[in-house]
Amino acid sequence: MRTHESIGLAVPDILLPRPGTDLAKWAVVACDQYTSEPEYWEKVARLVGDAPSTLHVTYPEVFLGEPSPEARIARIRETMTKYLDSGLFEELTGFVHVERTIAGGHVRHGLMACLDLEQYDFRKGSTSPIRATEGTILERIPPRVKIREGAAIELPHIMVLLDDPGDTVLGPLRDAGQAPGKTLYDLDLMLSSGHVRGTRIEDPALEAGVVRAIQALADPEEFARKTRVPAGTPVLLYAMGDGNHSLATAKTIWESTKAAAADPQAVLGSKLRWALVEIVNLHDPSLVFEAIHRVVFGLERDLIAAMREAFGDRCKVASLPSFDAVQAAVDAQTGVAHLIGVVTDAGCSVVEISEPFANLAVGTLQTFLDAFMKAGSAHELDYVHGVDAVTSLGRKPGNAGIYLPAMHKDDLFRTVVLEGALPRKTFSMGEAHEKRFYLEARRLA
Repeated sequence: MRTHESIGLAVPDILLPRPGTDLAKWAVVACDQYTSEPEYWEKVARLVGDAPSTLHVTYPEVFLGEPSPEARIARIRETMTKYLDSGLFEELTGFVHVERTIAGGHVRHGLMACLDLEQYDFRKGSTSPIRATEGTILERIPPRVKIREGAAIELPHIMVLLDDPGDTVLGPLRDAGQAPGKTLYDLDLMLSSGHVRGTRIEDPALEAGVVRAIQALADPEEFARKTRVPAGTPVLLYAMGDGNHSLATAKTIWESTKAAAADPQAVLGSKLRWALVEIVNLHDPSLVFEAIHRVVFGLERDLIAAMREAFGDRCKVASLPSFDAVQAAVDAQTGVAHLIGVVTDAGCSVVEISEPFANLAVGTLQTFLDAFMKAGSAHELDYVHGVDAVTSLGRKPGNAGIYLPAMHKDDLFRTVVLEGALPRKTFSMGEAHEKRFYLEARRLA
């Protein structure tokens, strides 16, 4: 691994299955997707069977509530060791240029690299170069620590954003086409999830160009000019896109490792200091910010009545004839008031909250939902991607689907710098089937 600590970056040592492995079965979508759709994961399990697969070494979050998670974690660790000992992997050092074809034939470009957890702080008010963009749910970290702690390898679904309007980092790799080096994988992803190709960057000039371009983005004066913030504002170089809780878990383990180390200097060379991620340009045309919607399960109280009570005269409710009408109204909203769509078995409505205290509709809603759930007004709250889950789950008796507008991605870095982390689960980069699939791994021990 070649490190560039001034920009918190390293050229990674990557593990990939040896030729002959069925990568269509090996690659599985991020574990935090389809959390309310166990039938999706049942399909994956049938497709994979006993073949080598990231399904067997990750923990889909749909199963986090099962009675004996320790048994699954033990199987994951045993399988990791078996894969390493059996010679399943080959190891290489190098950046990997990722080309992910998603809906509509658009291609999203990414770079597999390691980031320095010494330069990441997910706490509220952080000014570190690597920063969370949304509030981190601290209670979600301990279960993930149990899974990662002691694991022999990591398989990331983390996507990190660069604010690179000139496309100086990834543009030269895209323009080089096949020239950077060896194609490592090139496959259709399972369950109609698109296509992915990964190319190792073997040209030293291209590798050096990536480093120089990120160094330029880290320049404080250039950052202040581009982001329209006061001079001297701490640089936000890498902003979390997807997988913040996974990176926060890695950070938690790293801090524990440092604290327990007998030699404070020697431990800085540990593999646990670094985390493998995919870096993506915020301005990639194929990168679309999608809202993350909510579904409330097991209602003990009428949701809209509770919103009327919570917001008083500032709350207006309009019944609409269809979900399409709700979606159109929420997506077209302008001005200060926040419009939120609600779908239940009784029909479709738009809730308008005037004089909101939050800048985004998701902030207004989440504060209400936190109090609603704390009061025991429903059994469960889930965060879902795409309109199908909102409507299909929301229309079931006892449930409510909540549809939210998407934020504009160009506002992300400036908003995080000036206002801090956004409300949790504010945005998603594409729908569930467009998410990162596990492919590359890295040794942790």
